[in-house]
Amino acid sequence: MTINATPTPGSLLVTPGDHALIMIDFQSQMSFATKSIDAVNLRNNAALVAHAAAGFGVSTILTTVAEKTFSGPMFSEITEAFPGQALLDRTSMNTWEDAAVIKEVNRIGKKRLVMCGLWTSVCIVGPSLSALDQGFEVYVIADACGDISTEAHDRAMDRMVQAGVKPMTSLQYLLELQRDWARSETYEMTTGIAKKFGGAYGLGLVYAKSMFGASEGH
Repeated sequence: MTINATPTPGSLLVTPGDHALIMIDFQSQMSFATKSIDAVNLRNNAALVAHAAAGFGVSTILTTVAEKTFSGPMFSEITEAFPGQALLDRTSMNTWEDAAVIKEVNRIGKKRLVMCGLWTSVCIVGPSLSALDQGFEVYVIADACGDISTEAHDRAMDRMVQAGVKPMTSLQYLLELQRDWARSETYEMTTGIAKKFGGAYGLGLVYAKSMFGASEGH
């Protein structure tokens, strides 16, 4: 049997219009005990994801737990990417058990969900496994999640992957949304986000463009 390759993307790659992003409990109280990733990297990666989603017009849900009484506000790096968007505050540790969040999931109407937040073993495992159980396809951005220990984070990721969750990373998320440097309408936005939040890769972009005017699209 002959297999013919075609220059088309695979269906497992995420695109701006095929999923909803759910960012969960990026709050001060949750971050204080997070040890699997340092706070600077966590905030940076969360900001990269938020600005990527906002820039590409991804349907996004921002949710907090006990914002006013215990956990504090969501990271400003995230909320500034979505000015004026309401945060859905909950009492439930499992986001999927909150009626307001589920109402918004149903309103958006995407079968594919991408999630990230704090902590991996509780606030991400809960909705991920619940969504899978109801027939959704779930991706988790592993380096935009954190937990009280590396062991807790890693075992939570293992458990979700074994159940069918697809893991990815924050920079991967941005570049997968862009996917072709010839897409000039989002080129400057994508490289701008990478330069600001993309760590060493971003520094490389700054250097290449400053020193010799390099461009990935040519």
